[in-house]
Amino acid sequence: MEGQKQERWILHVDMDAFYASVEQQDHPEYQGLPVVVGGRSARGVVATCSYEARQYGIHSAMPLFTARRLCPQAVFLPVRMARYTEVSEQIMNIFRETSPLVEQLSVDEAFLDLSGMERLGGAEHIAREVQARIARELHLSASVGLAPNKFLAKLASDLRKPHGFVRITAGEAESLLAPMPVRKIFGIGTQAARKLEQFGIVTIGQLVRTDSMVLRQVFGSNAGRVRDLARGLDDRPVVPEEEAKSIGKETTFEHDLMGYEACHDRILDLAGQTGWRLRKAGLAGRTVTVKVRYGDFHTVTRSASSDRLIAWDEDIFRLADGLLRKTDLRQGVRLLGVTVSDLQRPDDAPVLAFAEDERLARRNRALDVLKDKFGEQIIHRGGTPAATIRKERNPQS
Repeated sequence: MEGQKQERWILHVDMDAFYASVEQQDHPEYQGLPVVVGGRSARGVVATCSYEARQYGIHSAMPLFTARRLCPQAVFLPVRMARYTEVSEQIMNIFRETSPLVEQLSVDEAFLDLSGMERLGGAEHIAREVQARIARELHLSASVGLAPNKFLAKLASDLRKPHGFVRITAGEAESLLAPMPVRKIFGIGTQAARKLEQFGIVTIGQLVRTDSMVLRQVFGSNAGRVRDLARGLDDRPVVPEEEAKSIGKETTFEHDLMGYEACHDRILDLAGQTGWRLRKAGLAGRTVTVKVRYGDFHTVTRSASSDRLIAWDEDIFRLADGLLRKTDLRQGVRLLGVTVSDLQRPDDAPVLAFAEDERLARRNRALDVLKDKFGEQIIHRGGTPAATIRKERNPQS
């Protein structure tokens, strides 16, 4: 009706055991078997595994030697990032044919804004059709969550894996969240959960009822935001990458990182992924921001600007590393992020060949070829030592 506020519906789609599912689809002889994807090196880790393998206690980020001990009969396969990226693009095409507002989070998950689609059958009908198309056209399983906001949609997609469909309405959100453990709120890590437990707070419902003074002791200035999430409130929009005011990458760790050395390689890796995303979009920027979220949900951001446009990994890392060194890392770090803002499209994009350092241009282009072919994770953290980067950028040192 005219003048009535439009109902908001956000869809979160998360592919089930994506790498392993693609392998089982490409190799029918693996279907029904425990499949572990992560390489064949004894020093590697599990990237993902099939649900058959999970029954043996195997999970992502587990050392491969542990996975072999738990299930020696499993099928162990190397990561084929080029293939997963190819399938991912087919999935994203389904999303883009569904909604003009698609925010890709990774190779196997994305948000879609389905608001205002009543004439097309409504949000739930469309969401179910997206899930059905993935199964019908690609023979893969996806779990989906449909809710009034990003937080609830992402939470919903995780409730009934695999191939789950969960719809949460605004009216039922708070009561649904109430009995869940506080760790279900994205960003609350082990350290924050322990602090809350000291106050007798173990469920989301208890958190909602807790005095604001207590929450500020745990979360500082983020106390209000955490309480909003606990009540199921989240006003973040779905932002397509081409409309983003910044481009970056962040990652949340299963276990808190302690100290600069533990964070250094992660920042190096994030700088590389951010640079690749910039160059892929044909953009460059002037301002680098490092985001640090501690185990107690307290978040700090630090920014530094360059006097020229930057898009090379080394330039991004140089600024990001300087910001990291100025940040207190003595307490557990739950999340790290690197973004580049003040974006512009250089006249010679997508080459972005800054004349003052053609060597960096050649190196980054070579890495881009690898990442375009095999995915952004093909270059692992620690691939370029910090000392080497500092020497290249400061030859006198």
